[in-house]
Amino acid sequence: MIDIQTVTARETFPVRHPVLRNGRPLEDCHFSGDELGTTFHLGAFEKDKIIGVITCLMNKDVHLEKISAFQLHQCYQLRGMAVLESMQGKGVGKKLLKKAEQLLKEKNIRAIWFHARIAAVPFYEKMGYKIASGVFVIPNVGDHFKMIKVL
Repeated sequence: MIDIQTVTARETFPVRHPVLRNGRPLEDCHFSGDELGTTFHLGAFEKDKIIGVITCLMNKDVHLEKISAFQLHQCYQLRGMAVLESMQGKGVGKKLLKKAEQLLKEKNIRAIWFHARIAAVPFYEKMGYKIASGVFVIPNVGDHFKMIKVL
């Protein structure tokens, strides 16, 4: 059984590191905004072991006003979503994303955006997210698309 719980930024590192920052220093797992009071982190646990994570960061994106009629302060950015390789394809990411969306709806957040690695785009599209940009490169990370979902 997968249990979704609130965690600290530091508690996300055992998943962020091997999935998102493999081969890089552990400090690269700390993201700007991780410690803001409006930011929250969720961890997926199986038998008390963290197997997946997601971070939700209040973050305006001026490009969203072209896509959405919602005010910019009603937007959150998803960051650092990751599931351990051995647990991928088992619904862990879906549970994390649904819980994050539920919590954001409770905060009256109207839109979610993020940068998705190309390989993850089909997963997010199944979850109702739309591509909102052309492909672009994040240095040391790879090719991405900006994606958005109106809640």
